[in-house]
Amino acid sequence: MQAVLAGFALGFSLILAIGAQNAFVLRQGLKGLHVLPVVLTCALSDALLIAAGVAGFGALAEAVPLFETVMRWGGAAFLIWYGLRNFRAAFAGGEALADKGDSTQDLRAAVLTCLALTWLNPHVYLDTVVLLGSISAQYYNRLAFALGAMSASFVFFFSLGFGARLLRPLFTSARAWQILDVVVGLTMWAIAAKLILG
Repeated sequence: MQAVLAGFALGFSLILAIGAQNAFVLRQGLKGLHVLPVVLTCALSDALLIAAGVAGFGALAEAVPLFETVMRWGGAAFLIWYGLRNFRAAFAGGEALADKGDSTQDLRAAVLTCLALTWLNPHVYLDTVVLLGSISAQYYNRLAFALGAMSASFVFFFSLGFGARLLRPLFTSARAWQILDVVVGLTMWAIAAKLILG
């Protein structure tokens, strides 16, 4: 049980920081668009990465330096493009939630964006694969540690995605969406700059 709790606590603390993936999940939750597929995609992706880390993939990633470089530049390019999209939406203004939500976004586009924000982020490999993987080695029951960390991902993403609806009344205002778009854009660009600058 100690390993489960340690895995849960560490997994939750790593995922809690605002990032590109979390900002996207929040946005989907606010709009009420494809929330279940998006949160499942995030949680299952995390579970795969955690499993890979506990199974020793972290050592492989460290042994192939080109892997990290490709992921870093690819991730930065994607984040710059995604941030630009948010700035353009903020500049255009006028977006607001209708009382019933918006059903115009394509499910495939939402899931592909979610996958890109997850798998093109090199920090996810450092945090989830390398860090969690190396810490799991300290526990006799590595499987229990991994299950604790995976549980944290499911709890966090489901809470964020479905809990966002509590903020929906605020986001019936176009101004609130403009502010959110600017914050998300700045977050994306800040993460991209951190990737580029190392």
